[in-house]
Amino acid sequence: MNAVTVESSSAQTPAYGGLIDAIGGIAAGVLAIVGLTGFDPEGMAGIATIVLGAALLIQAGAILSEYTRILYQPEAMSVPTTLTSGDSLGAMLMVGASGIVLGVLALLGMASAILTPIAVIAYGSALVLGSGAVRQLYVLRGEMAPGMRSGQEFLARQMVSGSVGIQLMCGLSAVVLGILAVAGHNSRVLTLAALLVLGVTVLLTGTALGTLVMSFVRRPQGLQSTARRTT
Repeated sequence: MNAVTVESSSAQTPAYGGLIDAIGGIAAGVLAIVGLTGFDPEGMAGIATIVLGAALLIQAGAILSEYTRILYQPEAMSVPTTLTSGDSLGAMLMVGASGIVLGVLALLGMASAILTPIAVIAYGSALVLGSGAVRQLYVLRGEMAPGMRSGQEFLARQMVSGSVGIQLMCGLSAVVLGILAVAGHNSRVLTLAALLVLGVTVLLTGTALGTLVMSFVRRPQGLQSTARRTT
């Protein structure tokens, strides 16, 4: 009983990370919309850039935490190495930290018309690179816990499958908008539009991550007991 309780508690950390990540996406989207209405566009873009950077850091950290928790289990010895690649997550961590710095510099008035679009391009590229991270986590979790699937796990699979394509498409769109903004084509509007797209994307991926983790945490007790006996 204690082992199951400890495992459930440690598994809830990535779920909370996904929830915080989703809240960050909502906040960034709202800030972008406020900026698009004409209220302090540069300031809203700078704050949204910082929020998105923090959201990417939290998302990558949550996924890495779940990978670590899974791979420390004895069953992980049979998991294919192709499912445990962390290169894209490392890129997301670096981009998130860099984006926060760029957002702070933009708020300080240091070439905000250039720094925020550059951050947008970096965020979009990171989302493209990490578009398969949540899906790989789902496949890895399925390899570690084969057998029956609950209705919540089915919902998680559908959300993960949909979020991969959306994340890839929105990431590419943000990169294109950022490049056009750097080139000087209505920079403020394009940057804020890209931040809005990124915020919605982070909201969807954060929700998918939280649903995925909790779907396995709330596995029926009979299945958990069976898994314990087999190990």
